[in-house]
Amino acid sequence: MLNVRQPSLELQMDDEAVIATNDDASECKRGAVQLGYWEDRYVTQFIKTSHRRAPEINRGYYARVKGVERFIHKFLERAGDKAQIINLGAGFDTLYWRLKDQEVRLSSFVEIDFPSVTSRKCYFIKRNKQLLQRIHEKDQEVKLSPTDLHAGPYHCIGVDLRNIGELENKLHQAEINFSHPTLFISECVLVYIENDCVNRLLTWIQTKFPSALFVVYEMCNMNDTFGHVMLENMRARGCTLAGISSCKSLETQRQRFEENNWTGSKSWDMVEIYKSIPNDERERIEKLEFLDEQELLVQLFQHYCVCIGWVGNQFSDCDLD
Repeated sequence: MLNVRQPSLELQMDDEAVIATNDDASECKRGAVQLGYWEDRYVTQFIKTSHRRAPEINRGYYARVKGVERFIHKFLERAGDKAQIINLGAGFDTLYWRLKDQEVRLSSFVEIDFPSVTSRKCYFIKRNKQLLQRIHEKDQEVKLSPTDLHAGPYHCIGVDLRNIGELENKLHQAEINFSHPTLFISECVLVYIENDCVNRLLTWIQTKFPSALFVVYEMCNMNDTFGHVMLENMRARGCTLAGISSCKSLETQRQRFEENNWTGSKSWDMVEIYKSIPNDERERIEKLEFLDEQELLVQLFQHYCVCIGWVGNQFSDCDLD
């Protein structure tokens, strides 16, 4: 077992501000879905209201969703029916239900977040027939606690990612098979965690999972003026961004996988991700809203990226094509 610092039971100073970003991101996704950027029948079950965001924000979320989805499906193509997905800092994400609608079969799907977030998600699920029906497997019991939910292959568990001992215990409760191919997803999560904690997490995954793919959506190129403005905006909301040093560039995003003995890694900024979306699909969403300042969108895309790391060779050929 790795020697891991046990965080205080009390939330750290900026954890509440980080938790609040879940609601903001969910509202942004709800607004973009309502405008027709992508389909999601479930986001409105978790977030009931949203405010109209600027067109570049909506396109940014669209590119984020499509960029991460691309690597989810590449993973599923290679992993087969033993596929496991672990969504770190999942918040009110609806991926499980959307995959269910696509008749994707998974060995296990685990969502992880702070207990204060998962308790709200569990509450919404147990009170919503549409959500509950989609996770309820025939002849399988739905097990609920104040912060955790287990139903067939679906698991929603509350745990602080900085506490690896508790994380491992919770994954055992979720009946994760460490030998099965496993996809880890992290969208704007690692940037809020201290670098030494992220390194311990990546090292632990690398030692426990012989076949893994990790997909990260996060900031990059943060050393220029635009990046500094982004950082100040986040800090004004109480988010100190403890892991921001790994967001200096695409190279630093890749390096943290390599420095923690992952087999390989690749990264692309969101300009590349957006350009890789089929032309007809980009033309469709670009008609949804008039975008006055294209340069602002390009700047925004230059400061976010998708980075992947893999353990073993099963996912080494994952790329944008």
